[in-house]
Amino acid sequence: MMKVAFIAHDRKKDEMVNFVIAYESVFDGMKLYSTGTTGLRIMEHTKLNIHRFMSGPLGGDQQIGAMVAQNEMDLIIFLRDPLMAQPHEPDINALLRLCDVQGIPLATNIATAEILVKALDRGDFAWRELVHKYKPTSDDL
Repeated sequence: MMKVAFIAHDRKKDEMVNFVIAYESVFDGMKLYSTGTTGLRIMEHTKLNIHRFMSGPLGGDQQIGAMVAQNEMDLIIFLRDPLMAQPHEPDINALLRLCDVQGIPLATNIATAEILVKALDRGDFAWRELVHKYKPTSDDL
């Protein structure tokens, strides 16, 4: 089952909610995660069930990052506000770096998010199933 995380800075939350509403049928049946307020807003406007972590500035980005570090996330949609300074910028940069290290697809704007979700809907993410199938166990380390 695909695991998808949603993160949105304050001025991008409405955009995220509208995006998830538009693709609700694609996300239905997946394991969904989010930082606190973003997840709450999405659940208020859809029928999706989302595991909510803490708010981003309180550690939610790092909680999602922990899943990424373990290669337990398949896709992240992180609508960032590049024009507003964020007090937890180091956490954001760490999450972006972890996605690059683990090869986790990451969309930081709505255009890229749409391309990735359409690929997800087509089944283009089947390669992630192989990542999970052949993931090393503690016996292999």
